[in-house]
Amino acid sequence: MPALALLRTFEVAARHLSFKQAAAELHVTPAAVSQQIRSLEAELGVVLFERLTRAVRLSPRGEALLPKVREGLALLADAVDLACAPAATELLRVIAPPSWASHWLLPRLPGFYARHPEVEIRLASSSETVDHAGAANVLAALARAPGDGRSELAVVFGTGRYPGWRVDPLLTPEYLPVCAPALARGATPLAVPADVVQHTLIHDDTLNHGGDEAWGWHRWLQAAGLDRQAAGSGRHFSNAVLAIEAALAGQGVALAARPIVAGHLASGALVAPFALAIASPCTYCLVGRRHSAERPAVAAFRHWLVEASRRET
Repeated sequence: MPALALLRTFEVAARHLSFKQAAAELHVTPAAVSQQIRSLEAELGVVLFERLTRAVRLSPRGEALLPKVREGLALLADAVDLACAPAATELLRVIAPPSWASHWLLPRLPGFYARHPEVEIRLASSSETVDHAGAANVLAALARAPGDGRSELAVVFGTGRYPGWRVDPLLTPEYLPVCAPALARGATPLAVPADVVQHTLIHDDTLNHGGDEAWGWHRWLQAAGLDRQAAGSGRHFSNAVLAIEAALAGQGVALAARPIVAGHLASGALVAPFALAIASPCTYCLVGRRHSAERPAVAAFRHWLVEASRRET
């Protein structure tokens, strides 16, 4: 293959059909253009230009060479532009607890996109991000994720103690009873905390933090000065999303995290009959690899999420 500089000189000279005009475009002398064309002709063993008294014109071999050289140079220019252009979007994969992802993060994501349109969030949910033994599985999966720019983050509801990871605390929720308005005003109204034992209690089984089966409704009834044994009955669901849906459907009273049901309370789809709330022993925190913490998409999402959580608190 001839040198790329020689092919470029040939294309410019062929386009202008003038060594002088080609020299002006390439910022060299006409003699330098003539010398490069002769070098190319010698290397190829063919005549590319016919030299006339006051002009040049392409030979048949030159006319055959020009279209492919022009096409090749254009392809190279496109390749360089593609390599140098900034990426249109940066992909960021986030995994989170189902209730937090659907009821807290999703309604707020448009605010993030308005500020950072260059980042695309790929959101997934898993109950393993609630800090039982499953949280270790989630973090192990993040550790094995390929280091190809597809940064991975997890929102974990747990202790916040994850050695070796970058951990940013978000918020520690309060839990309070919620139900459909019709249930609260029904035949057995919810006027005082003792009234809850007259209704079906909806249990979110992920509230057994660290295997503490005495948490959840047991803890709220104790705080209300009621018999904890009443928490033994009711309907059980594997996660908060299902428990909240059951409450929305009027199937009973759920113990839910205030930030998760804030939208339903604001719209009136759910009501909180009592002010009594209990603080969770766990906190929502953002967990990610230390070495990728300052990547633009990771840093942007982390700063936005921490700020949004502080406003919520």
